[in-house]
Amino acid sequence: MKAITLISGGLDSTLATRLIQDLDIELIALNTVSPFCLCNRRSSGGCLYGANSVAKALALKLISIDVSEEFMGIVKKPKHGYGSNMNPCIDCRILLFKKAKEVMQREGASFVITGEVLGQRPMSQKLNTMKLIEKESGLSGLVLRPLSAKVLEQTIPEKQGWIARDKLLAISGRGRREQIALAGKLGFNDYPCPSGGCLLTDPEFSRRLKDLMKYQEFNLENVQLLKIGRHFRLNDATKLVVGRNEKENERLLNLGRENDYLFMPADGLAGPTSLGRGILSEELIKLSCSITCRYCDLNGNTNIDILYRRISEKENKVLRISPIEDTKLSGLRI
Repeated sequence: MKAITLISGGLDSTLATRLIQDLDIELIALNTVSPFCLCNRRSSGGCLYGANSVAKALALKLISIDVSEEFMGIVKKPKHGYGSNMNPCIDCRILLFKKAKEVMQREGASFVITGEVLGQRPMSQKLNTMKLIEKESGLSGLVLRPLSAKVLEQTIPEKQGWIARDKLLAISGRGRREQIALAGKLGFNDYPCPSGGCLLTDPEFSRRLKDLMKYQEFNLENVQLLKIGRHFRLNDATKLVVGRNEKENERLLNLGRENDYLFMPADGLAGPTSLGRGILSEELIKLSCSITCRYCDLNGNTNIDILYRRISEKENKVLRISPIEDTKLSGLRI
């Protein structure tokens, strides 16, 4: 018997997989990649990094599918609406389950395993919602949730005798003590993302995302920028992103496009790299320099030299400027 197990890199999916692996079911791990994963910030690979680690630890074949483009469409207009922020959890799960069904059929598997826990997530893990997601993805009765199986209706794998129900668990609710205790029992002591995570549930990230949508700038390149720095809306066509540390400064340089502008303090001064995207007039260049200056170490000076240039240009220009006033700055910050 063969099954597809959905691996996020988080603890719950890892535990669910391990429980079924002990029952002599052949498992194939599936991970879907999107731009909004919070798991394992230590790697730019996000959830895929964590899923790779889990699959390797459990000696499983891992199939990874990039759903970024499809998921972007869902985020823009979810059929089942948003959660508390910009998280379209129900539509997200339907997409994930549809991909699982495709892989299940292609690999000759008979059912799907997930680490979902009844009642843990307010939008997607209510009983009626779980049933809706299974129905719309074409997997009714074929999704086994080992951590909560005993508080849910029997699935086809249980009815057919492929899985013994007494080997499954009855975890429910939002607490995590039982999962953490089980992890210790099974020897999982290094799990990067205990409860999973999605940037779309974060209020600050959601504000930035709404800003992109409002100004018709919603695309994968711009979404990548949302994950780092301080964001400022200069006008309807222009944004400035200011790095908060050396790592973010480097990422801004890597994410810059040919027509973007870079701003940074002159040599010998500590401060951020800023990236301007959009149409930058002389006035907006001056404003961007002033904002960048605000986050520099002025060393007692009232104004300093800020270097700037379009990325496609080789030579820096210099503007001596003072930092923007905080009251004005707060009105521009997203």
